[in-house]
Order: sequence, then C-alpha cells, then structure tokens
Amino acid sequence: MTPSFSIPLWTDLLAVAIGGVQGALYASQLRERRLDLLGVAIVGTATGLGGGLLRDIFLGVPPVAFGSNWYLPVAVAAAIVGMLLQQVFSRLDFTITALDALTIGLFGAIGTSKALSLGLPVIPAVFIGTVSAVGGGVVRDLLLGLPVALMHVGSLYAVAAGVGTVLLVAVERFGAPIQVAAIVCVVATTAIRLLAVRYGWSLPEQRALAARQPRR
Repeated sequence: MTPSFSIPLWTDLLAVAIGGVQGALYASQLRERRLDLLGVAIVGTATGLGGGLLRDIFLGVPPVAFGSNWYLPVAVAAAIVGMLLQQVFSRLDFTITALDALTIGLFGAIGTSKALSLGLPVIPAVFIGTVSAVGGGVVRDLLLGLPVALMHVGSLYAVAAGVGTVLLVAVERFGAPIQVAAIVCVVATTAIRLLAVRYGWSLPEQRALAARQPRR
C-alpha cells in the first residue's frame, strides 16, 4: 500500500517532544509516588512515544519510533526538559493541561493523516487518530499506577480527539490540503479539551440502574 502523502518528520518529532515534556511534568508533581529521576524520565519518554506506537501497531506498519535514530533521543531529551521545567511551572497547573491538550491534538491529527495516507476508510482513520491521541496518556497513567484519565468523568480526552479527527476528515474531503485539515484538527481538539477543563464539561456519569421493586 503506497501512501498518497507522508507525515513530515519534524511534525512527528514535535508531537513526541511535547508529549515527553508533559509526561515528565505530570510525573514530577506526584510527590507521593516518590519517583526517582530515572522513573520520571521513563514516564516522560513513554508518554511521548506511546501514542505513535499504538498508532503504528493498529495500522500494522513498523513503528517509526524504532526506524529512526531521532525518536528515542528526542523523547528522552524532552522528558529531561520536563523534569527541569517542573520547578519553574510547579504552580502553573494550566501548563500541564495545555500541553496535554496540545499533545492530544497533534497525535490525533498525525494518526488520522497517516491512516488516510495508507488508504484506510474515514471511520477507521478517525478511530486510529483517536487511539493515537489518547495513547500516550493511557501509557502514562498505567506506568504511574493511576486510574486511566480518559475513562473517568470530566476528561473528554477521547471526545475532544474524536471531534478533531472528524473535522480533519471532513475538511480534507471538502478539498482542503491535508496540512490545513490537520491544523483545524489540532486547534479544535486543543480548544475543546481546554474548554472542558475550564467549564467542567463532561459526559453523563454511568449510574447503576435502580432495581425494580417487585409488585405486591
């Protein structure tokens, strides 16, 4: 299957770097976990690479992170930067949220674009993009032994990514260049995620159905 277009290397590396910084910042603030420097670096690296690895596994292609000398060093360097920045941004929780939202948008756009370039139909492409968007956060939470954030009330991770990836497909199908469609995806996903945090948007909470009282 020959791709109709390719994802620029710098775009993929940018997403990995921002994800790595965000993951390390997030891990560094969890004082009760008592992570050492290596632990924080591993969490940051895994966060930066997780979405792309899941994307390529679902697409059935060799993981690009292992086919280039750039990905691992960028992810590790970004995690180290995140550790250093933790002292600077320790009181700015919004920084972690903003980087998280931007990471979701970037990986969603890259994942969907790559799926489309390999000839996948639009619905599977949206699914791949959404998985790629939330993959790094899932890996991060699993490594830290935390509840997976996207499965709990108030996250809107997958919803934001899903809306963004659907917009990407729609804009691209209307004839816009894939680069423009990807920008729309990143902006929409980031905005929805940040607005959800700001205004407390969430999906309805699952509640147990009340058992019917037996008739007398």
